[in-house]
Amino acid sequence: MKHALSVTRDQDFAAWYQAVISEADLAEESGVRGCMVIRPWGYGIWERIQALLDAEIKRTGHENCYFPLFIPLSYFEKEAEHVDGFAKEMAVVTHHRLIQKDGRLVPDPEAKLEEPLVVRPTSETVIGAAFSRWVQSWRDLPVLINQWANVVRWEMRTRMFLRTSEFLWQEGHTAHASEAEAREETLKMLEVYRSFAEDCLALPVVAGEKPENERFPGAVATYSIEAMMQDGKALQAGTSHFLGTTFSFAQNIRFQNSEGQQELAQTTSWGVSTRMIGGVIMVHGDDDGLRVPPRIAPHQIVIVPMLRDVPEDDAIVDYCMALLVTLQKLDAFREPVRVLLDRRPAKAANKRWGWVKKGAPIIVEVGGRDVAGGNVSVLRRDRLYKDDGKLDSAVVAKDDFVATATDMLVEIQSALHTQATERLHSNIERSITDIDALKSYFAANDKSGWAEVQWSKPTGAGLEKVVQWLKGEKLTLRNVPLDAAAADGACIFTGDEAVERVLVGRSY
Repeated sequence: MKHALSVTRDQDFAAWYQAVISEADLAEESGVRGCMVIRPWGYGIWERIQALLDAEIKRTGHENCYFPLFIPLSYFEKEAEHVDGFAKEMAVVTHHRLIQKDGRLVPDPEAKLEEPLVVRPTSETVIGAAFSRWVQSWRDLPVLINQWANVVRWEMRTRMFLRTSEFLWQEGHTAHASEAEAREETLKMLEVYRSFAEDCLALPVVAGEKPENERFPGAVATYSIEAMMQDGKALQAGTSHFLGTTFSFAQNIRFQNSEGQQELAQTTSWGVSTRMIGGVIMVHGDDDGLRVPPRIAPHQIVIVPMLRDVPEDDAIVDYCMALLVTLQKLDAFREPVRVLLDRRPAKAANKRWGWVKKGAPIIVEVGGRDVAGGNVSVLRRDRLYKDDGKLDSAVVAKDDFVATATDMLVEIQSALHTQATERLHSNIERSITDIDALKSYFAANDKSGWAEVQWSKPTGAGLEKVVQWLKGEKLTLRNVPLDAAAADGACIFTGDEAVERVLVGRSY
């Protein structure tokens, strides 16, 4: 069986991932290391993610706003742990003007800023400063905001969508009168991310609390959703942080409570990014390219006229236009079906394989025989081939296809989620009881998956010793699943009595 891509997942998973991005026209290099140009199909997927997730964020009572890209360095200096966590990744603006010198543009020494400005790596500090102005009384709480923006973190080792110097994301920030309310908010938004990943991206994830060494800088507790890629590695697909009073103390977010006393607000932050697109590629892609879940596909159905003559065959075009109009009247997932008629002057076979690589959920081909017989040829991207290796392109009556198109989209969404869920559950090993067995498990196969093991929750030097051992094995602690079974033995790392179970795996 010949595939559309030049490299398969088994041959070289990393090369396959880059090939999908290139061949599916998702993104390309920009000329600036670590920054990418997101092409229309890739950005269309991000727009769908934005639209669906934004609706969920607003449904939970949050409002969108926008904060500046540049943040005064002094804002970061107020919170030592936070700035230390991001110091090596910060891009800093020191001058506001360039001049010509010896035939080159250089910063003007006379234009040095009085205070350096950090290009936004995350917005806790600048938003905290705003909260300190907005919040005076318990009546001003809670404050529930979100922004869609770009951030810059100067990465040394970059990979498109997964780890780039500039990326797109949403970041929510809230302030509350009580710790209980803030903790509830943190877990509420974690559940928003979990259900969004499962329902919209068809990504099965494990929601849980991060170990102490994996917390967001300055956070009291960090929670994540972890997705398993086809090579067995973990991808942190979203995080939600309970910040306590760390930032409210640094930024002076105080309020007068109902008894007239001054208190520090309890804050949270949470976010997901374009990294989710990388997750969609590595969870759903196959050796022919990307497979896009219908809920986030820019075009759910693509109609490809089999045009051999120039000028266009009017009968085929008219037939396709009528089909387009009919399909656009349908609803799937409580939204109008998104349909594209591809009239580009290119060979139909090339257009078909182009859409296969992009991962359009349903590709409909229409030729002269189809017009004469009132039919269409339908290709489902979730099951591209028959058992004999030939393309599974079914010729069906046009009216029958229209009657079943929305059900087909729902089936494709469900099938992608089911496939990924079965892979996730079958690749989590829960029987490992000692560190040698853990080492052997991951040494045996690079695509082993994850291990869920007993964990005593060590801190300080004890935790650092575990982290360093894991680092030597190229492993990391992922999270403590919220739905894990109760601990019932000794921690495999320390020998102490376990208090919970933690996921261990290789990661991106």
